[in-house]
Amino acid sequence: MPPSSPPLPSHALRWPLLALGAVLAGCATTTPPPAPAQTPPVAMIIAVPVAPTVEVGPAEARSTDADTHHTPVVLLLAQTDRVLKLPPAELAKEIARLGEAEEATPDTPLLLATALAQTRQAVDTARALGLVQRVLGNTSPAAQPLHPLARLLEARLLQQRRLEDQLDRQAQQLRDTQRRNDQLSERLEAVRAIERSLSTRPAPAASQSAPAVGNGSAPRPAP
Repeated sequence: MPPSSPPLPSHALRWPLLALGAVLAGCATTTPPPAPAQTPPVAMIIAVPVAPTVEVGPAEARSTDADTHHTPVVLLLAQTDRVLKLPPAELAKEIARLGEAEEATPDTPLLLATALAQTRQAVDTARALGLVQRVLGNTSPAAQPLHPLARLLEARLLQQRRLEDQLDRQAQQLRDTQRRNDQLSERLEAVRAIERSLSTRPAPAASQSAPAVGNGSAPRPAP
């Protein structure tokens, strides 16, 4: 007969039983459901439209600069600078030319007024002031950009007119004083001429018909 296996110790049998009991106890225990996860707050995002960046090329930049340099005021200032440098003979020709084309463009009256102001004549200053005031009275879109320059020119012409009036009064006073001096000189010269004529006149000669008186004797009667 085969030999019988030796009996297992008692503690070796208890461990499997304890492990099995623990597994069964774990299966019997109800696992509590997990707590619901809190939903994080949703941030409101507002999309702001951004204007697209437009890059200006060299050609467009030159075009913008050209438009800036060709405004009516800039062109008028350039022409005014040219008029201020003209000699008197050329200035007279320019005034005649602008006078014929006075109504050609809104800035022509201002240019003509600038030329007239250079003559330093009261008549031309009055005419220039009238031209400037006419531009200020023009409310068309083409003339409105010229109004600030027209007001500046009007103030200059008014000041020039006051100075010219003052010079005219002083010149008139000088002429009056000179005329009075000339009159006094003429009168003084007339008095001197009379004095010279009196000092150079010869003494009157003794009359020959008068009888001669000598030694107290009476004149003899005629025979």
